[in-house]
Amino acid sequence: MEAWLTILEAAAPIRALRESVWVYPLVNAGHVLGVALLVGGIVPLDLRLLGAWATLPLEPLWRVLTLSAAAGLALAATCGALLFATRATEYAASSLFLAKMAIVAAATLNALALRHHPGGGTAGRPTRLRIGAALSLAGWSSALVLGRLVGYF
Repeated sequence: MEAWLTILEAAAPIRALRESVWVYPLVNAGHVLGVALLVGGIVPLDLRLLGAWATLPLEPLWRVLTLSAAAGLALAATCGALLFATRATEYAASSLFLAKMAIVAAATLNALALRHHPGGGTAGRPTRLRIGAALSLAGWSSALVLGRLVGYF
């Protein structure tokens, strides 16, 4: 596996990205923007599912915020993959990075499970939705903290 990661790091486009004064920071900014869109959509939706803003109808929030979160996840994953490739061997050996990726995978599966809830996630099984929302808040918050720690350790 490490050989493949070394080959990935040595690829000309990845070397160019790593050495670029402008492109690397732009890709990094794209990752941050993606995370902001993701969390900015997920947190209010999870809070609504947990009972906040109960007077607001869930359905329109659900449609808008899930689209925002999905676009953010796509952008964060794309830019994150490029950032990973620049230091693949280092990140693959980092327990913080591996934990972050495991939590991102679990939180994404949780979001998909909530999305495929009967009625678009807005009807029936309110306890299941509340549990999913609480897991979502914990998961994405943990992924954010671990992501920051990866940059420092």
